[in-house]
Amino acid sequence: MADNTPDPRNLHRDEGFPGQQQDQPGLTDATHPDPDHGETSYEGHGRLAGLRALITGGDSGIGRAVAIAYAREGADVAIVHMPEEQKDADDTLELIRAEGRQALSLAGDVRDESFATEIVSQTRSAFGGLDVVVLNAAYQHDIDGFENLESENMRRVFETNLFGLMYTARAAYPHLEPGASIIVTASVQAYEPSPGLIDYAMTKAAQVAFVKALAEEAGERGIRVNAVAPGPIWTPLIPATGWDEERLNTFGQDTPLGRAGQPSELAGAYVYLASPDASYTSGAVIAVTGGKHL
Repeated sequence: MADNTPDPRNLHRDEGFPGQQQDQPGLTDATHPDPDHGETSYEGHGRLAGLRALITGGDSGIGRAVAIAYAREGADVAIVHMPEEQKDADDTLELIRAEGRQALSLAGDVRDESFATEIVSQTRSAFGGLDVVVLNAAYQHDIDGFENLESENMRRVFETNLFGLMYTARAAYPHLEPGASIIVTASVQAYEPSPGLIDYAMTKAAQVAFVKALAEEAGERGIRVNAVAPGPIWTPLIPATGWDEERLNTFGQDTPLGRAGQPSELAGAYVYLASPDASYTSGAVIAVTGGKHL
């Protein structure tokens, strides 16, 4: 096989992950092994030159991988994160600035309507406008039986994954120009929901409906709305979900490719959707699932 066509089954870690626990939000330094965000592997080609992007949940995991890729493709990047994730955010900001791009840290909780709204005006003020909105912030937790679903946790899932998304999208929408795009991080859970993630899966299905509905309206203004649906991806969210050692040991091994994905393997999908290459792509959900069907 040619060197430039590696076997995707063993391109990254093809065994499970060691047992570990974190509280939400998960942190990169406490996640073992380290997720691959593309720090040493992603190569930019100027596909997003001059664009200005806002990424919620941009400090670690998928959000960090997207931030790195966007900066290396020529975009200025603002990242939204919880205050307790400042260390992760600072590391991501350093990677953005290393590419000669502007970087902005916005610390707060997207469940707070005023904060989730103000991050749009703050980004526009810092960068002189806004072209790409990546709605990526999310919360999930494991449920041991539906009867054990706690209202407080359920409320946090819905407020983070849906309310926060709607607040930011609604604030950004009037200011987006033709050619701009909104990109949502959905999930394979929208299509293959796990009982232990029932409330999370419900929000991901709702996000798909959001994308399809808004794409119809936004198309008349030349704005594209799409989603990426990840499968099992190794990020700090995973050890902070509450799964036991056995679940982590087998994480991702039920995919056709036989392993979990890394955040870096999603970056290209987000770059494509934000770029002129996707000029005729709207209302779409791109699966990056290791072969799991949507």
